[in-house]
Amino acid sequence: MTTALVPLPVVMPLLGAALTLMLARRPNAQRAVSLTVLGAGLLVAAALLVLTSLHGPLVVEVGGWTAPLGIVLVADRFAALMLVVSAAVTLAVLVYSIGQGLADGDEETPLSVYHPTYLVLTAGVTTAFLSGDLFNLYVGFEILLVSSYVLLTLGGTENRIRAGTTYVVVSLLSSIIFLTAIGLVYAATGTLNLAQLAGRLDVLPDNLRLMLQGMLLLAFGVKAAIFPLSAWLPDSYPTAPAPVTAVFAGLLTKVGVYAIIRTETLLFPGGRTGGLLLAAALLTMLVGILGAIAQSDIKRLLSFTLVSHIGYMLFGVGLTTVLGLAAAIFYVVHHILIQTTLFLAVGLVERRGGSTVLDRLGGLARVSPLLGVLFLVPALNLAGIPPFSGFLGKTGLLQAGAAQRHPMAWALVAGGLLTSLLTLYAVARVWNLAFWRAPRTDEDGRSSVVTLPALMVTSTAALVVLGVGLTAVAGPLFDLSGAIAGDLLERVPYVRGVYPGGAP
Repeated sequence: MTTALVPLPVVMPLLGAALTLMLARRPNAQRAVSLTVLGAGLLVAAALLVLTSLHGPLVVEVGGWTAPLGIVLVADRFAALMLVVSAAVTLAVLVYSIGQGLADGDEETPLSVYHPTYLVLTAGVTTAFLSGDLFNLYVGFEILLVSSYVLLTLGGTENRIRAGTTYVVVSLLSSIIFLTAIGLVYAATGTLNLAQLAGRLDVLPDNLRLMLQGMLLLAFGVKAAIFPLSAWLPDSYPTAPAPVTAVFAGLLTKVGVYAIIRTETLLFPGGRTGGLLLAAALLTMLVGILGAIAQSDIKRLLSFTLVSHIGYMLFGVGLTTVLGLAAAIFYVVHHILIQTTLFLAVGLVERRGGSTVLDRLGGLARVSPLLGVLFLVPALNLAGIPPFSGFLGKTGLLQAGAAQRHPMAWALVAGGLLTSLLTLYAVARVWNLAFWRAPRTDEDGRSSVVTLPALMVTSTAALVVLGVGLTAVAGPLFDLSGAIAGDLLERVPYVRGVYPGGAP
């Protein structure tokens, strides 16, 4: 009976999308269906996290076809943890978007299109997390990418169409690389099942194995926005509506990071590309944060910090140690919550101040103290100020790097510290210009007054509380991350979950 829960995070959003599409002329019913589906998805994800912690990986063979011929969905602790965090974020963003739609007359988020597409995006994310073979991982990526095309271009403005075109071209290119890699993997091994590939890839010639690994890393690197494959992101994300940008920033790049962690540990153990990953991590950190401090628009600034902090996650993966991988997993959870929260807060800033350009803002902390808190707390968390979870995650990564005692690891430690300081400078600059200096006024000399919708404020505040709550549960979460890292590096629990008698 426990395995019956595994397909639900995929099935429920797809059924909900179909139902909301049929209810296109009934916006209240659409909202109720979407909220019910995502709320139930959060409960199912939490149950899966508990069950996988107690019983190990849960496996469902779709249609009764056994692996490796059939499709398998695999929920282990890593996938379940990602499901819980993504479910919490998608639910909060949905509440935010409903508040924005009600306030704006649904001009920015037309409900007849938004709800079905948003639920399909959720299904794509959960499919990627639960996929037990490479091809269905590809299918999950394509589901979320196709729906993201629609969400990115909502409203059909010139800027959104232009940004959407760039996003489509880059995404299609990465998908072609991924699909080509899948074909080569199948030609070399005769299977795409991840548990079976864990054994078959080990016996391939080193050069062939390294080529396959490199192609998968290239495909996932584009999706995760790793430098130098990240130039598309700051030009694409800021043009979308605030809730769309938030869920993209929080989740979509992390699906790419998840795929890197899963394939690097399960399919290509041994750290053959560890040096490459560490170099990419260092460049991603530094180039991203240097781009951030050069920005005058808050959305673009946060988009560059998003790229920069992907480097921290890659840092932990490249170390190929339990401590490094555990810290990377902890940081993924932290960053999903914090980056989503910041983009939602910036949506409120744009609504209250009329712009996200720093030269046009000022005095927001005085005219809206609550908005100041909603931005400042996650901003400090992102910068890694104690005692927030950002500080704890970075401390774990720096300790793991220092424990390696080789020059590249020490370079990452220094780069991580510098990136954290520059992140603090970037968010402090936003705080000083947008919130602290004298209020900006309209042409008639009066400060503009805009009421912030309650649902938008409430959902943002909920994520702020969750982000702070990570500090309170940091010990158990880090223990869980360590257990997940041990399972990933050992590989045996995953393989035995899919093939109890041993992979053929």
